Amino acid sequence: MAFCKSFLIARRIPVHPSWRNSLHLPSKDTLVSLPGTLNPPKKHQRKSAKKVTWAADDLSWEERLASVVTPLWRLSYDQQLEIKQNHQEEILKELCGGATIPFPVLPILPSPVRDGYRNKSTFSVNRGVDGNPKTVGFYLGRGKHGNLLCVNGDHLPNMPEKHKLVARCYQEFIRRSPLEPCLLFHQGGHWREVTVRTNAAGHTMAVVHFHPQKLARQELEAHKAQLTQFFTGGAGSACELHSLYFQECAMTRCTHQDSPYQLLYGHAHIYEQMLGFNFRISPDAFFQVNHSAAQVLYATIRDFCAPVSDSDPGSGTLLDICCGTGAMGITASAGVRPLVGVELVEQAVEDARYNAALNRLDNCQFVAGKAEVVLPDLVSRWASGDGHPLTLVNPSRAGLHPRVVRALRNGPAVRRLLYVSCKADGEAMRNFKELCCPPDPEKKLTGEAFRPSLAVAVDMFPHTRHCELLILFER
Repeated sequence: MAFCKSFLIARRIPVHPSWRNSLHLPSKDTLVSLPGTLNPPKKHQRKSAKKVTWAADDLSWEERLASVVTPLWRLSYDQQLEIKQNHQEEILKELCGGATIPFPVLPILPSPVRDGYRNKSTFSVNRGVDGNPKTVGFYLGRGKHGNLLCVNGDHLPNMPEKHKLVARCYQEFIRRSPLEPCLLFHQGGHWREVTVRTNAAGHTMAVVHFHPQKLARQELEAHKAQLTQFFTGGAGSACELHSLYFQECAMTRCTHQDSPYQLLYGHAHIYEQMLGFNFRISPDAFFQVNHSAAQVLYATIRDFCAPVSDSDPGSGTLLDICCGTGAMGITASAGVRPLVGVELVEQAVEDARYNAALNRLDNCQFVAGKAEVVLPDLVSRWASGDGHPLTLVNPSRAGLHPRVVRALRNGPAVRRLLYVSCKADGEAMRNFKELCCPPDPEKKLTGEAFRPSLAVAVDMFPHTRHCELLILFER
């Protein structure tokens, strides 16, 4: 315990209240670099762990859906946290080659809100349990087996009431509509899923996704007008939408660049506050789905990003890779540290620039492009004498591109790196091992290896098996 406190204090990381009485950490003598080889153990048979178990005949459809979407719903919250803590420690042991974890792992930080916490939900349209093809809810089963069904999600503990209401109203609307739902693209149909976003102030944005097929423009406009009327003057007005968007998409997924979101009613954006900063949310902008837990996550990231000392070279620029709309980097920089963000989605970069201006920050730069293309030049700039950036990465479940890992690993200016992962046992593990393994010319990993020095999980998704894992790498 004494070592842990000194370790955190040395890095100016506040001791979170939940850590005070339950810090099970290695002794100072075991805080060494990882084993030299970092050879991964044999691949676990993960497929067997992913088998769907909802098909028991004695379960209702609602229980089956809950067991898939929120598999820990029957357990107390303390039991859920224990499962997640143990799972994250197993992941970290894999990073260490199956050995004892030689760095501190702090107790998981709980979500302040455990029910109805989602601020974004996407509801699908398909055949329901009663056979009605215009059912709005969540999928059960597998399409390739011919047993795919759509089940109402009103009972799910992580869904807020406003989302459920919008889903029910959308189902009522499409059942009134003469147009068929688009269940399979090659079979025609039009109405597809609806995405609902809310903020802490209660403002609600709905995005209706639609397959235009070969509808004439005049007919399409008539159906859009009916949709707007339903949600503004009809039964759907109970939803009190702040924004109603419509997207014509002939593919499984369309970006704003592929098919622009059309504002049918209301305001173009909703806004959210995070740790004293304000952020604009567009229809397709990424934002953490649990606002209360996101504040815990962002505050923890901000603490981890604090300079080790006044002379710490990491007190320079914060490099935020996969920055999205800039929320994580802006809150971590606290308006003092210069911030450079890199993001692929152009709309997100526009939001990030707007968010910096909204918060009157003039030391932020956001670059649109693939991180694997942009990053090598940025890292080489610092290598030329521009200081040592503290690097923050928060990729999708697909992890970082190998060229990004190489740029970070081979850039001597990058000394501290904070990796935030929502699925650390997936592709992120490949990233971890390539950051920490001995130099490997075949993989073009020639720079000095990183070593993990601190890790903590944050429960962003109560009732599920998922959480966010933060690992601080140093060299």
